[in-house]
Amino acid sequence: MTMMTPPPVDQEDDEMLVPHPEFADGPQPMEVAPTETATTAENQQVEDPPSSRFTWTIENFTRLNTKKHYSDTFIVGSYKWRVLIFPKGNNVDHLSMYLDVADSATLPYGWSRYAQFSLAVINQIHNKYTIRKDTQHQFNARESDWGFTSFMPLSELYDPTRGYLVNDTLVVEAEVAVRRVVDYWTYDSKKETGCVGLKNQGATCYMNSLLQTLYHIPYFRKAVYHMPTTENDMPSGSIPLALQSLFYKLQYSDSSVATKELTKSFGWDTYDSFMQHDVQELNRVLCEKLEDKMKGTVVEGTIQQLFEGHHMNYIECINVDYKSSRKESFYDLQLDVKGCQDVYASFDKYVEVERLEGDNKYHAEQYGLQDAKKGVLFIDFPPVLQLQLKRFEYDFMRDTMVKINDRYEFPLQLDLDRDNGKYLSPEADRSVRNLYTLHSVLVHSGGVHGGHYYAFIRPTLSDHWFKFDDERVTKEDMKRALEEQYGGEEELPQTNPGFNNAPFKFTKYSNAYMLVYIRESDKEKIICNVDEKDIAEHLRIRLKKEQEEKEHKKKEKAEAHLYTIIKVARDEDLAEQIGRDIYFDLVDHDKARSFRIQKQMPFNAFKEEVAKEFGIPVQFQRFWLWAKRQNHTYRPNRPLNPQEEAQSVGQLRDVSNKAHNAELKLFLEVELGLDLHPLSPPDKTKEDILLFFKLYDPEKEQLRYVGRLFVKALGKPSEILTKLNELAGYSPNQEIELYEEIKFEPSVMCEHIDKNLTFRSSQLEDGDIICYQKSPVVESDDQFRYPDVPSFLEYVRNRQVVHFRSLEKPKEEDFCLELILIGGFLVLPSRSKLHTYDDVVERVARHLGLDDPSKIRLTSHNCYSQQPKPQPIKYRGVEHLADMLVHYNQTSDILYYEVLDIPLPELQGLKTLKVAFHHATKDEVVIHSIRLPKNSTVADVINDLKTKVELSHPNAELRLLEVFYHKIYKIFPPNEKIENINDQYWTLRAEEVPEEEKNLGPHDRLIHVYHFMKDTSQNQMVKNHTDSALQKEDPSLNKVQNFGEPFFLVIHEGETLAEVKVRIQKKLQVPDEEFSKWKFAFLSMGRPEYLQDSDIVSSRFQRRDVYGAWEQYLGLEHSDTAPKRAYAANQNRHTFEKPVKIYN
Repeated sequence: MTMMTPPPVDQEDDEMLVPHPEFADGPQPMEVAPTETATTAENQQVEDPPSSRFTWTIENFTRLNTKKHYSDTFIVGSYKWRVLIFPKGNNVDHLSMYLDVADSATLPYGWSRYAQFSLAVINQIHNKYTIRKDTQHQFNARESDWGFTSFMPLSELYDPTRGYLVNDTLVVEAEVAVRRVVDYWTYDSKKETGCVGLKNQGATCYMNSLLQTLYHIPYFRKAVYHMPTTENDMPSGSIPLALQSLFYKLQYSDSSVATKELTKSFGWDTYDSFMQHDVQELNRVLCEKLEDKMKGTVVEGTIQQLFEGHHMNYIECINVDYKSSRKESFYDLQLDVKGCQDVYASFDKYVEVERLEGDNKYHAEQYGLQDAKKGVLFIDFPPVLQLQLKRFEYDFMRDTMVKINDRYEFPLQLDLDRDNGKYLSPEADRSVRNLYTLHSVLVHSGGVHGGHYYAFIRPTLSDHWFKFDDERVTKEDMKRALEEQYGGEEELPQTNPGFNNAPFKFTKYSNAYMLVYIRESDKEKIICNVDEKDIAEHLRIRLKKEQEEKEHKKKEKAEAHLYTIIKVARDEDLAEQIGRDIYFDLVDHDKARSFRIQKQMPFNAFKEEVAKEFGIPVQFQRFWLWAKRQNHTYRPNRPLNPQEEAQSVGQLRDVSNKAHNAELKLFLEVELGLDLHPLSPPDKTKEDILLFFKLYDPEKEQLRYVGRLFVKALGKPSEILTKLNELAGYSPNQEIELYEEIKFEPSVMCEHIDKNLTFRSSQLEDGDIICYQKSPVVESDDQFRYPDVPSFLEYVRNRQVVHFRSLEKPKEEDFCLELILIGGFLVLPSRSKLHTYDDVVERVARHLGLDDPSKIRLTSHNCYSQQPKPQPIKYRGVEHLADMLVHYNQTSDILYYEVLDIPLPELQGLKTLKVAFHHATKDEVVIHSIRLPKNSTVADVINDLKTKVELSHPNAELRLLEVFYHKIYKIFPPNEKIENINDQYWTLRAEEVPEEEKNLGPHDRLIHVYHFMKDTSQNQMVKNHTDSALQKEDPSLNKVQNFGEPFFLVIHEGETLAEVKVRIQKKLQVPDEEFSKWKFAFLSMGRPEYLQDSDIVSSRFQRRDVYGAWEQYLGLEHSDTAPKRAYAANQNRHTFEKPVKIYN
């Protein structure tokens, strides 16, 4: 999925809009400072793009009275461009600005051009406040301009003190770089590169780039081929077989390969395929899954052999002889980008020694607190080294995830033995030469909220690089694969520096995200030969058959214009299908016998083909044309005449088919004698009508085809009753009722036939259908659900099979129920009257063996995400089944159910809160669901909770707190209504009120106490900041990260920190050696002021000029030893941080 490159990270994302192109009446003066055009368009694949900077000075800006205003035309890359602005905004209160193709109206059909560009409004007082925004676009006839609808607020633009309008003059700059456009339609990846790409399912480019990288590690591919699979396995249900199939097709196919079988084997649905994930996370999950699948097979351990390395975490005391170390394995290494110039700098930082001294001393066994050094060294590196570059980080200043686009270099050859093996531990095997060569570069192009992945790979480690961009594979030079993926800023060259003194730089949003290196000493083993003998025979046979079928279909498609498909329906088809597959009309032509016939073949010759197929001599065949009637039914219309049968198949199709369909549909009439041998078809006059007959049995609820008859137009149905009884197997005198099946769209029309009127009077004609049944006995006790033909056809037309799934297992089908829709109403098969919501839950409850249907809660299906809708259906919140199944303009056949412990109407009057109860004396937290009427209060919650929890003593008081991000934001007053309390985003915590808080003295204070630690990435950012004044003045640079459980503490007047620490240690039960490492600080608005043991704590908590009490607290600084995820994982996950899951 290719996403637009967003504007720089220090500016807001702007909506892109393509206004309708119109030409302005006259151009405005503009200064042009073109840079040197280095290459022609033909050489763009490997050369720098042509680029230029343009300055447009707009005088008397406030006097412009046009909605749109165009610049003069300028030329970049032999193309004509201009800038378009909306001085008063394009229906917004911002200046709107776009880059426009100046001559789009006169360009040839199908034109297209691609440009990276920036637009800027120059600040004429302070250049550093110039507003510049970058993007890229594929321009074409439909999108001939592109840019920013909300470029900058009009209030800022028109404010004379801001410096954008000086002397009523506005200065606009455009920087444009044009790249050559490759024709996607005619480009052949296999022909050009020998490789094929992978199709994108919607947002699977991240997966495609990883799969191509893994596939081009031949040793890995060979191991996948050798994973045991059987001919009975299905790719969609077996990850090994799906991956084998995918790799085989990548190796031998001539066109791009689909990945749907593989994602199905992961257990993914369409929704997963449209959710972009993190390529690093997918790599780990996939390798773990394959490692597990390889256990107990001939390729067990392959993942470890290829990707596993080991490092040693150590702590070594400086003044005593004590060292602690721990060996750990890794499959990839995450390297810092921020603050590092290149890969070597990242490795230097990885093994950087940390000093543990002062207040941060290490507690060594037998030696107590000691000065020590802490670090990491590598025991061994794997043959295939995967380096994940940390391009995404959490920015505490801006409270959001950001992408690090800094320049970061990586070498073609990586020497990890450099500087006498400074990255290696003492026990590392120094005989192994850790010299690596670059194999692949995975690139992320875009911003933190989305983007596009592709990969540069050199499969044989030669000088030939290839770019794998979903379906397209292109040859690339080394500069494109390496230097252009370093990131950072790019400076465009100038040819006329007199116009512009400052060189133009723009941030490159495409940069390396993952690097794969292969060790030189292992490359012969890794880059091995993989051929057909490595592929299981059953897999070769299966895939070759698939390929042959694909080639056959491709050939058929290419030759389709030479052929006509003739579908021939016979009495046998009608008898087989009616009452089973279909009920209305006569036949499903897709299930009838089809012939692929050359258009030039005479129709009489085709009849010979039919004779061979069905054993019916030509002279006994009569073919009828089908016709679609105005009421949307499809019936035999008339027989072919001798003149038509003398034509070619192609001519006949053209005559019979007004819709120019490639198919010709025929009904083959064959008359049989008493001995069941074919007879010559009878002569047909205008007075003869061909009718088709269906028989209905209300007792069995069965409809079947019994035959066809020719009748005279002036004849009457009463004259053929004996024949109809014979066809039905009834006695000759059986009373029967006749109905004409007229139509079924949009509703069923089936009318009773008067047996004493002529066929012509009843308006019957060729191809009409008569349904008949035994006449009902008036005094009979038999009660049938559908006593006559019309009611049965109505039932068949409107019945709906609904698939029910448990909401707890939304991917697993549980059971099906047949329900009926009539005009949007629900009818249950057991009744004939109309029913509603209640009947659906009644049927579900009955199926589940539940006595009370009101305990069933239903949830509708989202057709787009293939997930349950987030909100369940309220009790009688919809009237009919149709309302439950519709989702926007689509109708589903899936509903989800829950079995509640109380009736739904009662539940809807209640509020359910999840409350975490913290025991006063035990180190335990229990989550309780409190369910009370919505008009209840917090006091009611506490009273209910008291009946469920273990209190330290019978008279203990409880309180309810609101906790968010490890801070206490609120103590709920007992009289607060619970209806508006939100437990989805905030944690509700209940706890006993300590005795000391109940007896506060006049000078005692109740303060907040939180755990915190310094954020290492934040420290690194400050350390590398160039503006020292900013460090001193901006307290937000001292952001801290809270963790753990916050609590309240009573502090007394004059109490020192040393005294407070004693009470905190006792409350938290922290061992002496660990507690001795803790630091204590007063924090206000996130800035710590460290306290000494002699400091009076209460003196710090006097100020009231803070936003909220939670922002002023006593902080306990220490390391977080509890298992945790990254800070961003809780409430700041970016788009592709949704966890990758492989279900199978």
